Amino acid sequence: MMSTVKQAAFTINGCDFIRSKSQSLASTRRISLLPPLPAMKSRRSSGVSVSKPVFVSSVESFGGLKRSNEKTDSGLVKCKAYEADRAEPMEGPESKAELARKMKIGVYFATWWFLNVIFNIYNKKVLNAFPFPWLTSTLSLAAGSLIMLISWTLRIAEAPKTDLEFWKTLLPVAIAHTIGHVAATVSMSKVAVSFTHIIKSGEPAFSVLVSRFLLGESFPTAVYLSLIPIIGGCGLSALTELNFNWIGFSGAMISNVAFVFRNIFSKKGMKGKSVSGMNYYACLSMLSLLILTPFAIAVEGPQMWALGFEKAVSQIGPQIVWWMAAQSVFYHLYNQVSYMSLDEISPLTFSIGNTMKRISVIVSSIIIFRTPVQPVNALGAAIAILGTFLYSQAKQ
Repeated sequence: MMSTVKQAAFTINGCDFIRSKSQSLASTRRISLLPPLPAMKSRRSSGVSVSKPVFVSSVESFGGLKRSNEKTDSGLVKCKAYEADRAEPMEGPESKAELARKMKIGVYFATWWFLNVIFNIYNKKVLNAFPFPWLTSTLSLAAGSLIMLISWTLRIAEAPKTDLEFWKTLLPVAIAHTIGHVAATVSMSKVAVSFTHIIKSGEPAFSVLVSRFLLGESFPTAVYLSLIPIIGGCGLSALTELNFNWIGFSGAMISNVAFVFRNIFSKKGMKGKSVSGMNYYACLSMLSLLILTPFAIAVEGPQMWALGFEKAVSQIGPQIVWWMAAQSVFYHLYNQVSYMSLDEISPLTFSIGNTMKRISVIVSSIIIFRTPVQPVNALGAAIAILGTFLYSQAKQ
């Protein structure tokens, strides 16, 4: 049996929950199952102050509700109760909804990490055989834009309601996103996937520095202290990287700075905009595609692409087409899922998930591509990632 008694703040003494059987039976015959609470007198100083609803969880031998042949030692009536803030777990629509929400977040995280690992594997395969990062980056954005246009046309997803002001606020975000995306791809075309992601784990350090010196924001001491292992770990990994390349290192660093500005512009410009995470990233991809395409043509060009593709087909075979399609589609899907997860979780949870994602990418790429790793290099990566985790904790 479960019932709720809502009263104003009063004091219930321990003895008020225990009455003799004769008294309880008498009160049952006269009035009701529960005696009026305000009439209770304070008998001891060891009472329980109740300012919240009291839940009666079980009643033993209370009135005519439940009778038992077993007698207690003193023939007393026992009533078990607890306050609302210590309420026992109750099965109901709310608990089921919370469980469903947690399962949904878990699915988002698992899908996000899985898609990101698959993207990085195919992306590196493509870049090894077809070393044109500007075209590869363009294809990733083009695939995502096409997927979302088809989804909106077929009404698989609801198209966002945007105006000119929305696209104006999105423009600086798209510029920063384009630079960060291309720089990361350039980095991965020159160095191991694991090394790029180790350097990219230093993004929080750039976030704090940019926010502090350009925006004038201040942070708790713990945040500044968390930057020490991040910077130290990234530096140690860079110094001990067997296949170190300045272009690869610089690309990862530029990507860090660009994504920091992307996040800053996104937070400032999108306040009050009612666009879902999935549609927001779709619009971002389309605008980035328009920005990137002319630069990709100018830097590499169709002539170089044709020669490079012919060489890749002769070395790899027709499956290079599948690799290029896979890396493009998986790039959009993993980013789309990550933006969708932002609608369901806090920034802290997202930051922790992003840290764990980076670990899964580093470990899987080392295993799949058999990247040689020195113990000191692995130690540097571990320190940097630990610093990223500590930063996410201190920031909140």
